[in-house]
Amino acid sequence: MTTLEKALMKIKGMILDVDGVIIGEKIGFNSPYPHNKVVKALKDIRAKGIFISLCTAKPYFAIEKIIRDADLKNFHITDGGGVIIDIIDNSLLKASYIEPEIAGKVLSAYLRSGVYVEFYTVDKYFIQKSQESSITPKHAHVLQREPVKVNSLIEAAAENKITKIMPIAINEEDKKNVTKIFEPFKEDLILSWGIHPIILPLQFGIITAKGISKKSAAQDIIKHSKVSFQNILGVGDTGSDWQFISLCKYAAAMGNAKEELKELVLTKGEKHSFIGPSVDENGILDIFKHFGLIEKGLNP
Repeated sequence: MTTLEKALMKIKGMILDVDGVIIGEKIGFNSPYPHNKVVKALKDIRAKGIFISLCTAKPYFAIEKIIRDADLKNFHITDGGGVIIDIIDNSLLKASYIEPEIAGKVLSAYLRSGVYVEFYTVDKYFIQKSQESSITPKHAHVLQREPVKVNSLIEAAAENKITKIMPIAINEEDKKNVTKIFEPFKEDLILSWGIHPIILPLQFGIITAKGISKKSAAQDIIKHSKVSFQNILGVGDTGSDWQFISLCKYAAAMGNAKEELKELVLTKGEKHSFIGPSVDENGILDIFKHFGLIEKGLNP
């Protein structure tokens, strides 16, 4: 039995973070889309019957090209767990919305404090015209879509079903301020954090409804797929990715990952964990090879 055949018996699915895992900071090489070798590997693995669920704080339209190019016909986690969607089948497994009254209060708090903030529906994202700044085109590049620009974010919020609110901190120090503003709402909502390699030091706050996270979305996907977490590989690069990786028997982190995540991944044990090279070295391919998902020595 080949290494690949053995892997197919053990790993039946993968949950992969996107930014910092398959998308890096080299524009034209692995940004805003993964390298073509990575896309080919994803497509080849999916063709063998292993489902690949991309897991991101971004909306579905920001990863749609990857999904279609790699033919990843299964459910994916977007908006930090707020939306679970199969883009190819145009099927929505779950969309979780923030209560309108609470959404308005959160947006007001950030706007009053001068924090750049966006809100998301399933298929759009909104900013207030008065807040348009250098952040706007940078984030539009990451999402590969322009925001809907409105005169009043509060008025627009009252007319839309919101899946996620995203306050953006300009650096690590400002992140503390954004977190402090969120404190009064922590009984009703969840705040987690993400980054994107090409627009550091910006830090992205991910505010979702209570109980909604990458972890809860991963549980929903596994329940729907009828595959055990004992047969799932989770891969990430930030501490928040441990939300879903902790559930998986097999775990990996990128070379560019936060040290805290690397340490957590290695607690899975030598046979079930691996630290790959950096995303900018297409390190995900080494992870696939390590777990026997593509043959070692193969150059997809």
